[in-house]
Amino acid sequence: MASPARAVAENGKIALTNARVFDGRQLADDSTVVIEGGRIAADPRGARVIDCEGGVLLPGLIDAHVHLDGPGRLETLARYGVTTALDMASLPEETSALRGVAGQTDIRSAGIPAIAPGSFHAQIPGVGQRGLVASPEEARQFVADRVAEGSDYIKVVIGSPFADHDQATIDALVAAAHERGKVVVAHASSVGSVAKAQAAGADVLTHAPLDQALEPAAAAQAAACGRIVVPTLTMMAGIVASIPRPGADYANARASVAVLHEAGVPILAGTDANDSAGTPARIPHGDSLHRELELLADAGLSTCEVLVAATMLPARYFGLSDRGAIQPGLRADLILIEEDPLQDIRATRSIRRIWCGGFELVPIETGK
Repeated sequence: MASPARAVAENGKIALTNARVFDGRQLADDSTVVIEGGRIAADPRGARVIDCEGGVLLPGLIDAHVHLDGPGRLETLARYGVTTALDMASLPEETSALRGVAGQTDIRSAGIPAIAPGSFHAQIPGVGQRGLVASPEEARQFVADRVAEGSDYIKVVIGSPFADHDQATIDALVAAAHERGKVVVAHASSVGSVAKAQAAGADVLTHAPLDQALEPAAAAQAAACGRIVVPTLTMMAGIVASIPRPGADYANARASVAVLHEAGVPILAGTDANDSAGTPARIPHGDSLHRELELLADAGLSTCEVLVAATMLPARYFGLSDRGAIQPGLRADLILIEEDPLQDIRATRSIRRIWCGGFELVPIETGK
């Protein structure tokens, strides 16, 4: 495998010329983007020039739901153009060494999620037993422990098979996290678990219901309360394909995204990428985000909205103010692609070059 990163340029400064730059709404033709010191700069003087030959520059992609469950995950993500990943369950002692590694995907992590005793998720090696919360009285200590370990946000698993938290425990977990100033991400893959998460005031709903489509009233509630959704359609499709369950239908997840989008709920791109035995479906790191973009477009988002769902929106809602767009002062997380993704979202796979925090990487051939 190729080395994960190489120096940006001999003089530490490059100018990417003749590019079409995605600005969140359209492509700005014949643009120049400067990289210096790992950041996007404004002054091209003295820079080594790279002619983009009319290619499209996108901000580095952000996968808003991954699992860093083994070695090499960051390198794989980066070489698919995923320059930031939001981990949703991991042992903090393992992810701490992955933070801030130059030339690799930058991460944030929930650390250990809150899990109901006796549930399916309680069987997950490592995090399963350390994440057990049996009652409302245990909620504040659980959150305090996660904050002490460096969790960037708090994840609560709702609706896990075999056993689930009662509403009072979910309420207590969300309240304790908010007292600590932490965003709460709720695992919710059924209509009932979405209702529990909304009643507790969770900030982020991850997954989309497979049992039935969300009603417009539930979507309107999410919009009114400022919630965001990371539907992980790639995982929803994977679950239905790998372990068919009575009543589970991918069409319900797709329809839920359409209802939420119509209600004005921000939709973020996330995959649930993992390669762990015993999970409902193994989802490949990196490549799956490009598939997720295609599924979001199929669910009714415009190609522009899909690109924003994988760049600006996750940066905004997870407090990553230094990325998600191509502007001076932000991290030099960039993807140069051959084709126009506003015409065909599959064009995100036509990667020519990648910069992750200013380091140029060797992309993986993705094709279309």
